[in-house]
Amino acid sequence: KELVATLIGTDPLTDIALLRVNSPEPLAYVHWGDSEAARVGDWVIAVGNPLGQGFSVSSGIISAKGRALQGSYDDYIQTDAAINRGNSGGPLFNMDGEVIGVNTAIYSRTGGSIGLGFAIPSKQAAKIVKQPREFGTTRRGWLGVTIQTVTDEIAEGLGLEKATGALISTVHQNSPARKAGIEAGDIILEVNGDLVPNSTQLRRMVAATGVDVEVPLTVWRAGKKVKLSVT
Repeated sequence: KELVATLIGTDPLTDIALLRVNSPEPLAYVHWGDSEAARVGDWVIAVGNPLGQGFSVSSGIISAKGRALQGSYDDYIQTDAAINRGNSGGPLFNMDGEVIGVNTAIYSRTGGSIGLGFAIPSKQAAKIVKQPREFGTTRRGWLGVTIQTVTDEIAEGLGLEKATGALISTVHQNSPARKAGIEAGDIILEVNGDLVPNSTQLRRMVAATGVDVEVPLTVWRAGKKVKLSVT
């Protein structure tokens, strides 16, 4: 069946788009699953159109979660289910027939599958597609800082028990961070009560926060924890 689609909005940073189609009759659809509940080792099935050969199904397991490739907001599910060019946009199903990911990328030196396929988690994709419907575009929280990884040496030098959080190296002018009193040299330990394990995770946590929402932060400054609030 072929239907004419209208583009509602896109998010180039994750390669997700929202389309609208009009059908004279109800369309069958699949349900989002819980990508957070999926575990490494769980069986999954990838559906797509690899290499232009038509509808195809491949199976495998979840090899890893929270993978990053090149983007600032990468949080991919890695799978060894065969994913090739043309699979992008296809669903990654769990064994209950729920979509826990959107196939989006492969890592390969040959251009073919070598068991390193990546899917956008359903938790992230479901949030992204709601925003063009509501706002006409994608909206992400923005802090306005430059960050770096907290190494064991940095943690020891600043009196932290272990390497965790994200170190602030620069605070941008006229940014939410500067208005909140965040300073260069601070280490952000918590966002909205959730621990920040590393700098990569901080990007994801801030981006997932609503725009114009006041959020409590805990930072490490001069050997002690300091509570701040940022919008």
